[in-house]
Amino acid sequence: MEFLINLVISLVIGGVCGAVAGSIMNVQGSLLFKIILGLVGGVVGGAVLAIIGFRATNIIGSLISGIVGSVIVIVIVKLVKKA
Repeated sequence: MEFLINLVISLVIGGVCGAVAGSIMNVQGSLLFKIILGLVGGVVGGAVLAIIGFRATNIIGSLISGIVGSVIVIVIVKLVKKA
C-alpha cells in the first residue's frame, strides 16, 4: 500500500514540476506529456543536484529538483530538435 501512495505522490509532484517547467520554457503539451517531463526531470534534477552536493529531502526540495531537471530536459530536447 505504501508503494502506491509513493507512486501517486511522485506522479503529482512530477505533474506539478512538468507544468511549471513547461510554463517557464513555453512548452505546449498534454497533461500526460507534462507528467512524463516532470518525472524525467526529477531524475535528471536529482542527479545534477547530487553531483554538486545537494539533496532533496522534502517535498519543496523535490519540487525544486524536478523543476530544474525538467528545464534541463526541455533545453536538451530543443537543442536536439534544432540539429
